[in-house]
Amino acid sequence: MSEPAASSDLKRPLRGSPETSAQHEPEPEPRSYLALSIFSCFCPAYPINIVAFVFSIMALNSYSRGDIEGSRRLGRNALWVAVASIMIGLLIIGIYCVVHFTTHAL
Repeated sequence: MSEPAASSDLKRPLRGSPETSAQHEPEPEPRSYLALSIFSCFCPAYPINIVAFVFSIMALNSYSRGDIEGSRRLGRNALWVAVASIMIGLLIIGIYCVVHFTTHAL
């Protein structure tokens, strides 16, 4: 008895199979909000906006080390701190304008 010839169905590559393609897909990079935190550095709430910038840099470093969940968490923290910094900066500018224009005589 002779052995049957190996068909191409038996030795197909695993790259095209749906089971392996779903397991090895890289996750998309989580947002670090670096541009927003840089923009918040122009607001006059200096200690807070630098914290937002540090959080966004830490999110980028965490993603480069492979910690996806940590990168998401740090990016979310950077977003909230940057938004708080912008709001506090606008409040400071508003208070300054009100005080400036109400105390000086025309």
